Amino acid sequence: MDDPLLELQDTLYASRNPTRRWLHHERRRWIEAALRRHAVGRSAIEIGPGSGVYLPLLCDLFEEVVAADVENAFLARARELAAERPNLRVERDDITDSRLGTFDLVLCTEVLEHVPDPLAALRGLRRLLAPGGTLVLSTPQRHSTLELLGRVAFRPGVLQLVRLVYREPILPTGHISLMTERALRDGFAAAGLEIVASEKTGLYLPLVAEAGGERARGASARLATRIRGTRLDALLWTQLYELRASDAH
Repeated sequence: MDDPLLELQDTLYASRNPTRRWLHHERRRWIEAALRRHAVGRSAIEIGPGSGVYLPLLCDLFEEVVAADVENAFLARARELAAERPNLRVERDDITDSRLGTFDLVLCTEVLEHVPDPLAALRGLRRLLAPGGTLVLSTPQRHSTLELLGRVAFRPGVLQLVRLVYREPILPTGHISLMTERALRDGFAAAGLEIVASEKTGLYLPLVAEAGGERARGASARLATRIRGTRLDALLWTQLYELRASDAH
């Protein structure tokens, strides 16, 4: 039987709930496009590959790929993939104190929010960048509707109700270091990272998402498009960035 963490991640992209499925596919769509745009070097590393969603594409785009994590379940999944991909190497590594050298592309998606010291993680990501390299990064927005409601949904008792509604794996997020856009951009500057491109994706509408099916997903997508770039875009779930090393560092 799969580890609960792997079971959860495997479910996200095939969720019965159209909004839940869309939220994760929107992020994946943007990240995969960014990876293809920046596949110009030989080496890539993914920090925190989770269930390995992006590893096959990275292996197709780069000659040498490293998957680095600290979770046993995720390392085991990456090793399964490495058995079929000779250009994939798996390493146990802590991003705040990495010893893995430098890479042409660094991918770090949905990791910062799990790290006690996200600023130390950003500095570690900066050290992994080879000259001219690109960092592709995503993390939830602190005040997004999904994160705000999650603080209620994952309380004891309420979590059981949420599982009954979705009828699929639901676990506490472990999001201990959620950041606003401003805080994250300040962190980039402090770590010596410069933004090349950015976007925000995904809008969760409480109760509507659970009861509205495909219509709710469509309404969420349309509303997300309308508020993107306005003051209300802090409600969107995910902030995504392409970054490079700043000349100032």
